[in-house]
Amino acid sequence: MSAKQAEKLIEGLGILIVDESLYMRKLTRMMLMNIGAKTIYEAADGVAALDVIRAANPDVAIIDWDLPVLSGPQVIRIVRSPEVFPKPHLPIIMLTADADRSRVGAAMRLGVHEFLLKPTSPQALRDRLLSIVVNPRPMVQIGKFYVPEPRRIGQGDSRHA
Repeated sequence: MSAKQAEKLIEGLGILIVDESLYMRKLTRMMLMNIGAKTIYEAADGVAALDVIRAANPDVAIIDWDLPVLSGPQVIRIVRSPEVFPKPHLPIIMLTADADRSRVGAAMRLGVHEFLLKPTSPQALRDRLLSIVVNPRPMVQIGKFYVPEPRRIGQGDSRHA
């Protein structure tokens, strides 16, 4: 895919940034704008995030683990409830400062599509967004969790947990 095609794809996305820190939201917004994103929503806490998802219907959400009111994991659990939430298949990128193995594993079990460590780069954001848009994984029920279909060994690239 050419850089121009990638930028066109990203340009068409509505992207929600959920982070308690105004600075991190601004930084992420600037990175997204630098890679071509035009429609960007923001929320500072978990409840506001759910409101934006319901009202604005974004194409992708970038969510921090540590949020006030409702935490990132609580927001994801609610979003990933097909029987109660209107957009359970929303692609989610977890962007957080702590990437210990247990947190990455918990995020994947909750149903995040991609995991990024703060501070990230425009290139890493671009790669994760394209991975979600160009090679979408269908959502499946695994036990009590509604998650993106797990990658097969050898599918995708080796950077993923």
